[in-house]
Amino acid sequence: MSLNVFWFLPTHGDGRYLGSANQARAVDQAYLQQIAQAAEKLGYGGVLIPTGRSCEDSWIVASSLVPVTRTLKFLVALRPATFSVTANVRMAATLDRLSGGRLLVNVVAGGDSSDLEADGNFLGHDERYDHADEFLSVWKKLFAGETVDFDGEHIQVKGARQIFPALQQPHPPLFFGGSSPAAHQVAAEHVDLYISWGETPEEVAKKFADIRRRAAALGRTVRFGVRLHVIVRETEQEAWQAADRLISHLDDDTIARAQASLARMDSHGQQRMQELNNGKRGDLVVSPNLWAGVGLVRGGAGTALVGSPQQVADRLLEYAELGADTFVLSGYPHLEEAYRFAELVFPLLPLPLQEKLGANLISPFGEAIANDQLPLRAAQS
Repeated sequence: MSLNVFWFLPTHGDGRYLGSANQARAVDQAYLQQIAQAAEKLGYGGVLIPTGRSCEDSWIVASSLVPVTRTLKFLVALRPATFSVTANVRMAATLDRLSGGRLLVNVVAGGDSSDLEADGNFLGHDERYDHADEFLSVWKKLFAGETVDFDGEHIQVKGARQIFPALQQPHPPLFFGGSSPAAHQVAAEHVDLYISWGETPEEVAKKFADIRRRAAALGRTVRFGVRLHVIVRETEQEAWQAADRLISHLDDDTIARAQASLARMDSHGQQRMQELNNGKRGDLVVSPNLWAGVGLVRGGAGTALVGSPQQVADRLLEYAELGADTFVLSGYPHLEEAYRFAELVFPLLPLPLQEKLGANLISPFGEAIANDQLPLRAAQS
């Protein structure tokens, strides 16, 4: 088993407390560069860049960070209904070539219907996945070098052709998430890796099994991943205290307003996140070390693994046993928590960088003692 661990670029904002401007920090080019370079240095395989009207544009952000990184991959969000398919193929091929093959594409067909309508997309829930099916069919044909004539319900092109190929063949890998049957069918037919938000292992197993079945019927296989927040500290008690602090500036009115806004979405995944937290501060532990507090006010992925390094590693390995080989993680604030997670949990996971960097992933030995002595690792002492 070898796992891929990605981090998250908070292009919608960052800070120490959810739903509060207290100790919030500006998200600008310098800060995003800090996070990206830290993720690369620490050994994360890539970073997820989100989409939506509350986010900076994912493609421009990725383009701005390519020159200041060397190996980091960029998982760039793509909403098919907001792009011309031929224009996006040119964008993706260009970014893949100029980055040296570091583009990954995260297809986001669903989400907040009011957000989508503001972008001119008035398709219903299942129609959005029908559109994504047509979009990805043409998208992949263009990357395969075909000249495409396509007359679908949503996509029409005539004589479409991509002149310059991507560096990655046959195309930059496609990532995708979604909890509805329509989403699962698109995943089975088109994508390379399906990502589930962090539900209980039992529910994630059901989703993986359904997509495996659908893909097998089409003669395909799909890889799997899980999207989670993480709150890890040296002891479990410290981790739960940190979780409490994260939502300590939320008042009931803020939670109620956020939940009302989230409830208007027709996203099946969002509905499942809300079912986990019930919109209340009460019992937010939904599975061992799985906490639903983030979803009280944050749309999208709303659960966090909370615990000691070994507990968090064990929970990740439980998802890995279900078939997940990729984890897309985040923590508040994202710069500091990228370091904390790497320092505490990376040594406990089967990661490709261990072969490259050795057992101590952060430093050759740490700070010298009394100018001439090297400190011993905890296991050695």
